[in-house]
Amino acid sequence: MNERIKGLINAPFTPFHKNGEVNTAPIERYAEMLKNNGIKGVFVNGSSGEGYLLTDEERMRIAEKWMQHTSPDFKIIIHVGSTSIKSGMQLAKHAQEIGAWGTGAMASPFPKATRVETLVEYCAQIAASAPKLPFYFYHIPGLSGVYLPMLSFLEAADGVIPNFAGIKYTFENQYEFNQCRLYKNGKYDMLHGQDETLLASLAMCGTEGGIGGTTNYNARELNGIISAWQQGDIDTAREKQNFSQAVINIIIKYRGNIVAGKRIMKLIGLDLGNNRLPFQNLSGDEEISLKKELENIGFFERCNKF
Repeated sequence: MNERIKGLINAPFTPFHKNGEVNTAPIERYAEMLKNNGIKGVFVNGSSGEGYLLTDEERMRIAEKWMQHTSPDFKIIIHVGSTSIKSGMQLAKHAQEIGAWGTGAMASPFPKATRVETLVEYCAQIAASAPKLPFYFYHIPGLSGVYLPMLSFLEAADGVIPNFAGIKYTFENQYEFNQCRLYKNGKYDMLHGQDETLLASLAMCGTEGGIGGTTNYNARELNGIISAWQQGDIDTAREKQNFSQAVINIIIKYRGNIVAGKRIMKLIGLDLGNNRLPFQNLSGDEEISLKKELENIGFFERCNKF
C-alpha cells in the first residue's frame, strides 16, 4: 500500500468496432507502444476511456484484456467509479480478483456529492470492495462537477479508508495540489493529472508521478520534460512543455483529448474507432484540418512511435 507511482501512467482510450461494440483486439499493440514510449502503466476505463459510457460487463472485459499486459514495471489501475455505488463496488471487487495493481474512482457526476463527508463515504464503500489494492480518488471537477476542497477530503479520509493511497489530481489549482502533497509530511501519493502544467508541478510540488491523457500520443515529450528537469536542463524542459501545450491548444479546438486525441491515435497508426454518443465525432474534413495543424508544429516527428 505504501508503493508510490514514479513516472507517467497513461489513461487509454477504449477501442470500438465500426458498429459501436468494444474491440479489445488493438490493446496488445497499444500496450507495447505505450511501454516503448516510457509509460509506466495504465489507468483503464477512466474519462479518456469513456468509462461512464460502457456497461459493467464491457468495463470488466476491457480490464481483463489490459491485465494480460501487466508486468512489475507496467501497472494496471482500474477506474471503477460509477453513478451506481453497487456497480462501483462490483467493479472494484472484480479488479482485485483479476490482480490489478490498484483502483480509482472519480466523484459521481450524478448525483453530485455536496459534502466532503458524503464523498469520503462513497469512496470508502468502493475501496472496501477491493481492500488489498491501493485506492486513488480521481479529482476531475471539470467533468464530475464536484468542486470540493481536496485538503479537507484528505483530512476526512485519513484513517477512514484503510487502503486509501492518494489522489489523481486533474485540476488547475497547483497551490491546493501542493498543500495535499505536504499533508502529514507527504503521507499520500499525489498524482499530477494535467499534462499542460507538468513542468510547473515538478518545480513547485516535487511531483514524482502522474496520470495523463495526451500521453497516449505525446509521452515522449512529456517524459522528456521530466528527464530535462531532473538533469537541470530548464531550457529543454520549458521547450518541451511549450510544445506539449501547443498540442493541447490544437486538440481543444477539436473537442478535446477524448475526441481529437482518439483520432490522433489513428493518424499515428492505431485506429481505435469512434467515440460513443453523446460525444460528437470528428468529420472527415475536421480530421484533415487536425492533421494539418499538427503537421505545422512538427508533431509527427515528436509523437509516440510504434
